[in-house]
Amino acid sequence: MQTFKNIAVGFTVSFLGSLPLGFLNIVGLEVYTTLGLKAVSLFILGIIVIEAVVCYYTLIFANELVKNKKLMKWIEVFGIFFFLIIALVFYNHSTDSSHGGGFLYNYRGWNMFWVGLFLNCLNFLQIPFWLAWNLYFINGKYIKVKKKLNFYYVGGTMVGVFFGMLFIIYFLEKISKQITFLTDYLIPVIFPIFFVVMAVIQSYKVFKKYFSNKIHLGF
Repeated sequence: MQTFKNIAVGFTVSFLGSLPLGFLNIVGLEVYTTLGLKAVSLFILGIIVIEAVVCYYTLIFANELVKNKKLMKWIEVFGIFFFLIIALVFYNHSTDSSHGGGFLYNYRGWNMFWVGLFLNCLNFLQIPFWLAWNLYFINGKYIKVKKKLNFYYVGGTMVGVFFGMLFIIYFLEKISKQITFLTDYLIPVIFPIFFVVMAVIQSYKVFKKYFSNKIHLGF
């Protein structure tokens, strides 16, 4: 019973966590529309490898990581620059695509598994995501973290990420085909604006969490 519970909890949180529009989903959309289902499946499998490692070690070392305030602060600050860099990348590659290029132009010869693995290595924001959820599940006794049960939980998260990303990528592809406006403006306009907004939101979170109290104390 506990084995099934660990799998179900891992699957649910990772499936739902994969649905919001994010950098990897957007790249996955371009992989799918450009190279097809097999390529995007390999891309997601590469993502899953890193996701599983992060999920497992944040599960094992959750309490120790939470105590390291300085590390968590730098991870969250990095998130601001990460979103701005991604916005710039999509904007630049949108101009390249008008000349026959595109985001994947320089990666056409790569196995998409390694592209997914590499890009997810840059996704440091998954650390606080998994850290928060793992602490919540452990403290709420929704999962147990004894020996093999850890692997059932992580296995559930891997399956959830795979099907969650595949679902949202397929959904976005269907929308972009039916609405010409999205096809023309998604990558050159909407995606860069989206990530700039995400950077602003992340900046607000960092300011509120780490700096607002200092300013109040100063006055």
